[in-house]
Amino acid sequence: MQDEIRTPDTGTSRTLAWLVIGLFFIWGGATSLNDVLIPKLRGLYSLTHAEGMLTQFAFFTAYFIVSIPAGSLVAKIGYLRGIVTGLIVTAIGALLFWPAALSGMYVGFLVALFVLAAGITILQVAANPFIALLGDEKTSSSRLTFAQAFNSLGTTVWPYIGSTLILGAAATTDPTTLSGTALDAFRAAESAVVAHVYIGIAIVLLLVAAIFWARRNAVRDERPAAVGFMNSLELLGQRRVLFGVVALFAYVGAEVAIGSLMVNYLQQPGTLGLDAQTAGHRLSLYWGGAMVGRFIGAALLQRVPAGKLLATFAALAGVLVAISMGSSGAVAGWSLLAVGLFNSIMFPTIFSLSLKGLGDKTAEGSGLLCMAIVGGAILPLATGALADATTIATALSIPIVCYVVIAIFGLADRAEG
Repeated sequence: MQDEIRTPDTGTSRTLAWLVIGLFFIWGGATSLNDVLIPKLRGLYSLTHAEGMLTQFAFFTAYFIVSIPAGSLVAKIGYLRGIVTGLIVTAIGALLFWPAALSGMYVGFLVALFVLAAGITILQVAANPFIALLGDEKTSSSRLTFAQAFNSLGTTVWPYIGSTLILGAAATTDPTTLSGTALDAFRAAESAVVAHVYIGIAIVLLLVAAIFWARRNAVRDERPAAVGFMNSLELLGQRRVLFGVVALFAYVGAEVAIGSLMVNYLQQPGTLGLDAQTAGHRLSLYWGGAMVGRFIGAALLQRVPAGKLLATFAALAGVLVAISMGSSGAVAGWSLLAVGLFNSIMFPTIFSLSLKGLGDKTAEGSGLLCMAIVGGAILPLATGALADATTIATALSIPIVCYVVIAIFGLADRAEG
């Protein structure tokens, strides 16, 4: 049971909570930079939409592969040491961007992204349930939503800065006019711009890891129950957990697919017709909407049943995507950007509703839910392939289906009372 995990006193809890909230800011920003990387790498390597989405595939596949081992690791070494480990692995992934840049090969970035995401997965498995334990279970959805608001602050700030540093440094040379060693040298030189950004991220991550390491003994006996792959799969026999996994898969897939296509979508003459850097800056509004929505959602969840609010936000998000699909110009562009506002509460609410009542199985449930984040690998790839075969607007039909699934999950929880 949860009360078997000895939680810290109020003062220590508050300090730890703010430190963990800082992690949400960091990994949110690192994740959202993928949306800036995609147009950069598509230009360098002349990629299709589907090939560009391999960036997200490499990143989010790590969640599927690493989540259960991460749960086992956290069970063995505890939440705080798990956080330190996650930060170090994430830093290693960021450092791998340098050899990737030197190689001038797209696959090098995919490997670096996989390792970086593996570290973030460990952070998610440790930090999400840990912050839920730092207070009353009844307010866990509100507390996690508040932390996710800072995650959204990261996803708002980092793409703007990343667009300036990465997309703003776009070369004037057309890579399609080069070949052989000249093309390799060009790609390596342009990729170095990306590498410098990620080396800076690695330095920050290592400094934060040192702060958490200094506090590694702040909480005693904070380890969750041991996690095993088969034991985690057994939780799928619980209807709430199974439906939560499906809903989280759909949510991450929809949010990532929209964010990944946003820059290219806003560049189209039929929408806003922006240049790459300006479109990247507008992307910050998509993630900024999620930040605003999470602060609002944290307050609303104190008064409105979580399932009801989730269903309402999912329905509104689906309507906005449909409006974007069926329109053009400013309406098409701004309605899709506004979807971020209603994405806001989905991850923390689905996560906390799915873990409700699991007690000492919470870590196993957390690992299982983090595996569902693989939706960010599969659904964007499918959306990119559909965009290649038709148009980006048509491909947005996939996120609409996802929002329908999420709305049903919210209504089902509301029906259960």
